[in-house]
Amino acid sequence: MPIRVTPVVPSVITVHLGLPNEEAENITVSFPDYVKNVASSEIYPTWEPAAIEANILAIVSFALNRVYTEFYPSRGYDFDITSTTAYDQKFIRGRNIFENISRVVDESFNDYIRRSGFVEPLAAKFCNGTTSTCDGLSQWGSQDLARQGYGPMEVLRHYYGERIELVRDAPIRDLGRSYPGTPLRLGSQGENVVVVKNMLNRISQSYPAIPKIWPVTRVYDPQTEEAVRTFQRIFGLAEDGVVGKATWYKMVYLYVGITQLSELVSEGQLFQTFSFQYPGLLRQGDRGGDVAVLQYMLALVAEFEPTVSAVRIDGVYGGATARAVREYQSHTGLPSDGIVGPQTWHSIYGEYSGIERDLRRDGINFPQNESVPAAVRYGTTSRAGQFPGEDLRMGSSDQRGVEMV
Repeated sequence: MPIRVTPVVPSVITVHLGLPNEEAENITVSFPDYVKNVASSEIYPTWEPAAIEANILAIVSFALNRVYTEFYPSRGYDFDITSTTAYDQKFIRGRNIFENISRVVDESFNDYIRRSGFVEPLAAKFCNGTTSTCDGLSQWGSQDLARQGYGPMEVLRHYYGERIELVRDAPIRDLGRSYPGTPLRLGSQGENVVVVKNMLNRISQSYPAIPKIWPVTRVYDPQTEEAVRTFQRIFGLAEDGVVGKATWYKMVYLYVGITQLSELVSEGQLFQTFSFQYPGLLRQGDRGGDVAVLQYMLALVAEFEPTVSAVRIDGVYGGATARAVREYQSHTGLPSDGIVGPQTWHSIYGEYSGIERDLRRDGINFPQNESVPAAVRYGTTSRAGQFPGEDLRMGSSDQRGVEMV
């Protein structure tokens, strides 16, 4: 779903044994058993190990994308995925499972692929490559590549592009639905309020009548209530300014559709959406991940604003960082005290995100300062703001088990 910063692997998954809108039984199975069933139904146990592993990673990633985006629940269905290849992946109730496929799944059912720097598991669509073709992985083509000596990730990058990464050992949890359980209203606080604001801000790009909410804070304020009322009015919901279950899932449905998170061509959901919230007052002498995020934003702004000095991203709020903050404050007409309060933080983030958005829209990779830790370049600092302590490079793993291969 579009609200978990770190996707998790469900302990169970509910499969609809038919087309989405036809009468059919739902069955709930463990996630590993689901993957074993699909893999045994989709590929051959005699294939090269690299082809089997690549296909299983694609199967897992696609299923996790369906769970993460709440693709079917947000449309009013009471299941996570269907058993038909017309929409999803082939699942055959009661089928026999191949032993070697079972072993591979046991070792990798909580590994998946995603595009570098993005949150959601890749919607790793595939086809057999003989009777049907698609923009994703060719199953028989993967076997040919494996015979040529390609490894599993080489096979996947051949079909899904070079900018994909492998996430290993994702956490396994019992998952409910994303709705918080109680309505969000004026005065509510917490991460779910941040989620609502981020979803509304993205939806408003396609529905401009919805007012932008800025700055994005953890408090459900009158500005948020007005945006929710406008959203409800546009989509025929009870116009009460309260985010109940119907409003929540309408937002999820539209957010996933607009961003195409369930498609290979997804615009992607950046970790930055979640990790660039105002952390509290920052000043000279402070250290940690929040300072590194501030420095990262300033570094990009400095690339385009000559009055702001470039800074080293080291997580230390020293004299150079204080100088860059004062320069930025002078540039924007803020009190030039070198202290980052909420007004300065939100102003820097606004300029940073505007530059980054323009560069991405123009198809340009925004400047990458090699002194920036990968965890910050990808926006993956922890929610607690803890800097990982060392630069991440090829072969490193982050706290989510991302292998930079």
